Amino acid sequence: MTAYKNPWVTLNSEVKFESPWIKVVKHDVLNPAGKPGLYGVVNFKNLAIGVLPLDEQYNTWLVGQWRYPLNAYHWEIPEGGGPLGIDPLESAKRELKEETGIEASHWQELCRLSLSNSATDEVAFVYVARQLKFGESEPEESEDLTVKKLPFTEAYQMVTDGVITDAISVAAILKTKILIDKGEL
Repeated sequence: MTAYKNPWVTLNSEVKFESPWIKVVKHDVLNPAGKPGLYGVVNFKNLAIGVLPLDEQYNTWLVGQWRYPLNAYHWEIPEGGGPLGIDPLESAKRELKEETGIEASHWQELCRLSLSNSATDEVAFVYVARQLKFGESEPEESEDLTVKKLPFTEAYQMVTDGVITDAISVAAILKTKILIDKGEL
């Protein structure tokens, strides 16, 4: 394996904003050409978690909600945050139950994602949940959710039609489609 050298030099760093979820840091740097510059990084205080529930008939569940930063309503797989230092699978189980009321006895990691690696350190863990059991959802007070059951093929079509644009959802649905087509799900 080839070793890669970091061409960036950090001269100074300063926290410009911090909340319970993120920290924004301004870095004075020397860029790869050796010239001075600025780099802003958003550090996330949680992992991003995504779960695609899939029953034996290949139905799935999407969550609809208003996304404040985009000022628009979005359909997504169940998602949320998981504390750093906690097994991401435990956070996935909690998120699925919280948002949909679904619990699963079989879990498979689909992928890990760097969500916007030019400006953030946010990492996502994405799972498919099988062998489902249904109960009551327990959304957080900041969530006004609509849960929709649909055939997986419709969720896939929503991705190809550009209706689902959330990165975690797109990656999960496309990876699941590949695994279904290969007979691995």
